[in-house]
Amino acid sequence: MYIKDVLLARGDGAFFYDDQAAIRAGATQNGFVYVGEPITPGFTSIRVPASSLSVGLVLADETVVWGDMMSVQYSGAGGRDPLFETTQISDLTLRVLTPRLLGVDPSRYLDACAQVFRPIEHKRLPPAIEYGVSQALLRAAAHLHRKTMAGVVCAEFDLPLPTRRVPIYCQSGDAREINVDKMILKGVDVLPHGLINSRGKFGANGQTFMEFVKWVAARTREIGRPGYQPVLHFDVYGWIGLEIGLEPQRIADFICRVADTVPDFTLNIECPADFGSTQAQIENYARIVSILDNRGSSARIVVDERCNTLEDIRLFTEAKATHLIQIKTPDVGSMADTARAVLLCKENKVGAYVGGSCTETDLSAKASVHVSVATQADMMLAKPGMGVDEGFSIVGNEQNRLFAMLNRRWARAEKIG
Repeated sequence: MYIKDVLLARGDGAFFYDDQAAIRAGATQNGFVYVGEPITPGFTSIRVPASSLSVGLVLADETVVWGDMMSVQYSGAGGRDPLFETTQISDLTLRVLTPRLLGVDPSRYLDACAQVFRPIEHKRLPPAIEYGVSQALLRAAAHLHRKTMAGVVCAEFDLPLPTRRVPIYCQSGDAREINVDKMILKGVDVLPHGLINSRGKFGANGQTFMEFVKWVAARTREIGRPGYQPVLHFDVYGWIGLEIGLEPQRIADFICRVADTVPDFTLNIECPADFGSTQAQIENYARIVSILDNRGSSARIVVDERCNTLEDIRLFTEAKATHLIQIKTPDVGSMADTARAVLLCKENKVGAYVGGSCTETDLSAKASVHVSVATQADMMLAKPGMGVDEGFSIVGNEQNRLFAMLNRRWARAEKIG
């Protein structure tokens, strides 16, 4: 059980890397292109085609297992790593990771991750590298043990085999109305994201946003099947704080007003404000959560920005500074840490949402499904891409295949018993 070679292949992410600072500063769109100069270091334009790097592990039996590296759409924002640079990541992988991989036993997943992802010169490896390599190692362990990737995660973390499907959350991108209709017709569990990432989409005092929330609820009733009641989840990219100020009481008041417009739905508000640092985010989000809970509001706060690493997630959960955490997989790094993050959320009675980015690939999305299902996360993102159909089919079909295999195993166990 060993790795005999390491392969690299350049690839494309399923969407684009965007300069969030330039968009917040008022960059306008001309068709699909943003007009203006980039602000965030590393960006040569405000919108850059997403790149990825595949890492292939050649096992002793000549099987090749793959994982994909990339960064998230808004790289360099909210305390995240800078823009993904394929040449630099490729060089670091060949120089540092390859010798480590050739000396590791891939059948022992957590041990392999611990050995391969050791710091270099007292610095953590880029999370993108951890993310891609950990996917490949998980597939290697699954191959060697003749298990699903979910089965490997369950065995390594001493978890029971899962019995519950994980709700899927779709994001609309800028084609909001058309994609909301698609989500409703497909019966998506959580929708629509909305991409409320500019003043124009949020509106003066949030009026444009509130009208959109009411429209989504009305459209769900209009064209949804009888009894269909999705969770409404909107990512506002900090615009509540940007538009009405960074006072937690005012932010909570606004969120309550939004929730009151859709009383029959559970409402998730992701990134209501960006307070500039992880500690400030924790302190102020904890106040917002406390106000909403004391009022008995149906609204839930979801943290994204300033909560990137496993340690960040620990701090937010222990401080009860959110109702739900987006575990942004390429930022967290190792898939083993994504599993740990879900379990940490559960331990602290905080919702666990295994997210990620539209810039990901089919391989990273499928690996995320197995970790989400194995740890029984509260919801997971339909990815990659910014369309509905592609990501929903990739994630949904992988989950269905996984349960078909698990059901066969349970049926065989019952016959033997």
